[in-house]
Amino acid sequence: MTTPAPVLVVTRLDDATADVVIEELGRRGVPVVRLDPAEFPGSVTVAACVNGSGLTGEVRTATRVAALDRVRSVYWRRPGPYTAPPGLQDQDARWCVDQSRYGLGGVLTTLPGAHYVNHPWRNRAAEYKPAQLSMAARCGLRVPPTLLTNDVAQARRFIREHGPAVYKPLYNTEYANPRGHGLTIWVEDVAAEDLDDGVGHTMHLFQQRVDKVADIRLTAVGELLFAVRIDGSPGLDWRRHYDDLAYRLVDTPPDVARGVQGYLTEFGLTCGAFDFGLDATGAWHWYECNPNGQFAWFPDSITRQITAAIADRLQDTVRDRR
Repeated sequence: MTTPAPVLVVTRLDDATADVVIEELGRRGVPVVRLDPAEFPGSVTVAACVNGSGLTGEVRTATRVAALDRVRSVYWRRPGPYTAPPGLQDQDARWCVDQSRYGLGGVLTTLPGAHYVNHPWRNRAAEYKPAQLSMAARCGLRVPPTLLTNDVAQARRFIREHGPAVYKPLYNTEYANPRGHGLTIWVEDVAAEDLDDGVGHTMHLFQQRVDKVADIRLTAVGELLFAVRIDGSPGLDWRRHYDDLAYRLVDTPPDVARGVQGYLTEFGLTCGAFDFGLDATGAWHWYECNPNGQFAWFPDSITRQITAAIADRLQDTVRDRR
């Protein structure tokens, strides 16, 4: 009897969203190989051959093995960074890391016949905030006035003309304090008089603040849209208060649904986590789309529905391969 083709889940160990999807695939009898590139070459080995029939070979983890030409789908989540073997430093270490990234990474992103949710190259293209903002506007989503700049005079002028305004980081770089505790740069109010020449040190994103009554996190899985209204946030950034909030599924307005589907199509994504601000008139104001957003922190009744939709995509590879 032929063993069913496995799903390859590319992520780090501490990924609760991947955990619930893996559990669902297990209940369905779908084999899973979980792999973190950060464990290469320590506990991951690869032998990939290219011949007249394309890419063949296998990848092995400490507990699983997968034939490269038999992987049915790839759930690309949050892999750890490539690392060098212990003892290597400086140029030697960088050389090994680059060979791993372009070697193992190249293999994992070129599996013949595999359906990617999402393909990492698509994720990467969709992670740049300027590209997101431009695409959202082109797809008909309501985008607040936004300025990207390293010019303090331009920033002050924008805030005076479009205020109240907020500052948003363009990328969530990992920061830690001297004791190793993680630090996060949140969305914050900003006034023109708060700015100084430090604006000139790098690129900044300033945006008109939405006068919101609630937040919306819309998780799109292909044509399925799971819009969750989030109430109870005492501040601008609801992500600082997960446990204090109320969540309920709501209908997605047709114009927003069209914009979201167009956005996914243009970026070549199957999934995306879209954030909106809901104002008192019922209008949805687009903030951003994380192509690899979390959802396992929702109440179980919501998490189960999203999990099942993603598992369907990974299990049934005949579906639309956006």
